[in-house]
Amino acid sequence: MNQKLFYTLLLAVVGALFFIPFLGGVRLFDWDEINFAECSREMVILRDYLRVHIDFKPFYEKPPFFFWCQALMMNLFGVSEFSARLPNAICGIITLGYLYHLGEKLHGHRFGLVWALAYLGSVTPHLYFRSGIIDPFFNLFIFIGLVNVIFASWKRERMSSNLLISKPTWLYLLLGGLMLGLGILTKGPVAFLIVCLVLLVYWLLSHFRWFITPLQFLGFSLAAAAAPLAWGGLETYLHGPTFIQEFITYSIRLFSTPDAGHGGFPGYHFIILLVGCFPASIFAMRAFGSLFIERNYQREFQRWMLILFWVVLVLFSIVQSKIVHYSSLCYFPVTYLATLTIMQLEYRRIAFNGWLVAGLLVIGGLFVAATIGLPILAQHMDVVKSFADKDAFTQANLDAKVNWTGWEVLPGVWLLMVLLLSIYLFRSYDTERGTFVLFGGMAVFITLTLWFFIGRIEAISQGAAMRFFERAQGQDVYVKAYGYRSYGPFFYTHKPPVTNPNYYDDNWLQRGPIDKDVLFIKKNTEQTELDTLPNTRKIGEENGFIFYRRSARQ
Repeated sequence: MNQKLFYTLLLAVVGALFFIPFLGGVRLFDWDEINFAECSREMVILRDYLRVHIDFKPFYEKPPFFFWCQALMMNLFGVSEFSARLPNAICGIITLGYLYHLGEKLHGHRFGLVWALAYLGSVTPHLYFRSGIIDPFFNLFIFIGLVNVIFASWKRERMSSNLLISKPTWLYLLLGGLMLGLGILTKGPVAFLIVCLVLLVYWLLSHFRWFITPLQFLGFSLAAAAAPLAWGGLETYLHGPTFIQEFITYSIRLFSTPDAGHGGFPGYHFIILLVGCFPASIFAMRAFGSLFIERNYQREFQRWMLILFWVVLVLFSIVQSKIVHYSSLCYFPVTYLATLTIMQLEYRRIAFNGWLVAGLLVIGGLFVAATIGLPILAQHMDVVKSFADKDAFTQANLDAKVNWTGWEVLPGVWLLMVLLLSIYLFRSYDTERGTFVLFGGMAVFITLTLWFFIGRIEAISQGAAMRFFERAQGQDVYVKAYGYRSYGPFFYTHKPPVTNPNYYDDNWLQRGPIDKDVLFIKKNTEQTELDTLPNTRKIGEENGFIFYRRSARQ
């Protein structure tokens, strides 16, 4: 077995061991995880794999690719949290292998291995492969598409040897376009926008040098449009232009307003990347300065990654809706730049200076303090409540009965040891082992933190509501969230297709001649008329959620 194949299989096994176990151990989180899983569940129930539905109505905010992946898993393994999250775990395994191969092609075996390890051992890049959100596939398709354009330009300009870039220029453009088309089919034309902005910035910084010809760009664009146009054309032919119109409206709203309250300050994504991409982010910052990079094509790839980073960061800092995963495409350039720095440390071309030590200790110390401090504070919930938001809903959330054993401090203790040992190894010029200890130890830390914390966080934030929905399974009732938005009433009640269109009329559910009972859930901060509605009574209350039942019997 050759070296490349061996390490590809090794990374696949490591990725599977980290990403797949316990995927179904915790409920999906409102909104995105439950929203997307419910779209896929309805796809399976309706046997309609062309259109996306939510609450058995057309859903115009996302194209279907990711839902096809989830629906496939649900058909194979049943409707569950495991099936909803498994596509991203598979995406994670593919990503680690791709980064290894790309890094090996550009810089050699050791670089590829460290790049994959840096991605595996950084917080949010790792976490996303254990989630049920769209972005991991979306980002991977964009990145592969862009890399193929870069290779096409190198082939055209003879920047590297034929051993490195062996395929014809047009084949790189075709493959890149097809991959980018899957990105468009995953989350929309913003995939094409990002790549075009990166190409434009590179063209401007290159003093208008045509690194690919206009004809080649047109061919790349047509390849990118093939899959989206095939699906979109069929959708429009069968159902009219509604999806396109509604999707454009939704995209404009995201860009121009803080949609659904997801606002933030201009530096939001910088902080998110600095903390979320730890520890890769600390090493990546050094690569924004001068480094000795031997070959021209390697310097060019660094330049491309810097452009990709700034384009994504600036674009989504301008967008008014601020959500953590909007800047997640930056994970690729951040981990690449981090790997550049680490390899420079290994070659002793730069020093492991005090700034790197301070970055690891300060940002790492935040994670240590949080994972050690939270279990301690949880034993004194009265103190937590005195400092928490004073609204009634938050206070009631904190009353959730969660068993804190004290062992939850273990991830924090583990991370503290990892940080101290890795810093010692780096300062002792044992960069190879320091890298393995830091990023491998971080991957273990993330896993331990999920095991000890995520179920408890879910129990506090939404557990009471989800249990209410689960109790409605098998009952012939309507279930409705009143005064707030939730996808739990669909997924966790195992809601069947809607047979009475009056269900979509809130006034009918509250005051009309309903044909079966209605279960309502609201937050205790919501001022409502539920207590005064006909044939409606309060049936319970738990952790800030209040439950009502309106009877169909007069």
